[in-house]
Amino acid sequence: MTDRILIVEDHPTMREALRLVLEGEDLEIVEAGDGTTALALARETPPDLVLLDLHIPGMSGEDVLAALKADVVTRHARVIVVTATGEEGRAKALAVGADAYFTKPFSPIALLRAVEQARGGNAPPEA
Repeated sequence: MTDRILIVEDHPTMREALRLVLEGEDLEIVEAGDGTTALALARETPPDLVLLDLHIPGMSGEDVLAALKADVVTRHARVIVVTATGEEGRAKALAVGADAYFTKPFSPIALLRAVEQARGGNAPPEA
């Protein structure tokens, strides 16, 4: 079964980078450039995993995360935060329900390992 992943990132180049990391992983990738669109897409067809930036227009990433975890339709989705916020945002994001937290720039291999772990699979071997 193909997992559905929602990438929530307002910067087109960063969305492309995230998509490239996930290529070849047998995933259905859906993208949103703002928080409002992200929640609408998630509620329409719930994702298995969300890659979420905290600094997005329309609705903050923290608010999106809280809404995802509060909604019976989307609360099962695993969430990996990928943000430029820095380490100061880690504790709050994890407390609200994020499964992992990466700061930009991030290691593509480490992110792919986190995605595999969130999907319940084995992480790829060390590069």
